[in-house]
Amino acid sequence: MNTDDLIDMLSSGPDVRVQAAPARTVLLPLGAGLLASTIIVLAGLGLRPDLAQAATLAPFWTKLAFSLALAAAGALALKRLATPGARSAALPFLLSAPILLIWCLAATMLWQAAPELRAELFWGRTWRTCPLLIALIALPLFGAALHVVRGLAPTRLRLAGAAAGFGAGAAAAAVYCLHCPEASAAFVGFWYLLGMLIPAAVGALIGPRVLAW
Repeated sequence: MNTDDLIDMLSSGPDVRVQAAPARTVLLPLGAGLLASTIIVLAGLGLRPDLAQAATLAPFWTKLAFSLALAAAGALALKRLATPGARSAALPFLLSAPILLIWCLAATMLWQAAPELRAELFWGRTWRTCPLLIALIALPLFGAALHVVRGLAPTRLRLAGAAAGFGAGAAAAAVYCLHCPEASAAFVGFWYLLGMLIPAAVGALIGPRVLAW
């Protein structure tokens, strides 16, 4: 959307909404980004050897559901922030609810675990690499999300950039579940979240520059 279109839309009255972008202009870049992120995991990291067995256990689905819930919330936040006048009051709740739920689960797990096991449940074996890998896997999706938003009409550029990075990081975390051997809710609730926040922070920094229109 160019500046003249936005001025015309705003001058027409408060009930006029920005025309939705064609689905292909949104889905094609995001689908390509998701495919590229998946290829990074499959070709660069590989599937975890016991994936079939892990998929029969609740912890695998818990971390996948956590990642997907935040990816969906991030996508909704990005859509709302890219549309002038769209409601955004519910976004903090949608973004925080999955985090609070897994933190409650993690707290319960750590409280019930023997004291000597609590450190391992939190740190796991891959805490040094997990957040950075998630951020790396998110790069194609992050770039695709920024490309899509540039074609819309974001007005809060820093927040829109952060939403693009967070949503990409959450979707990348879901893909990373195919490789990651960690199962603890305490690990996922901190280190996975940190991996999502890295591209979100980058998006907040570069949003005003790359999303300006």
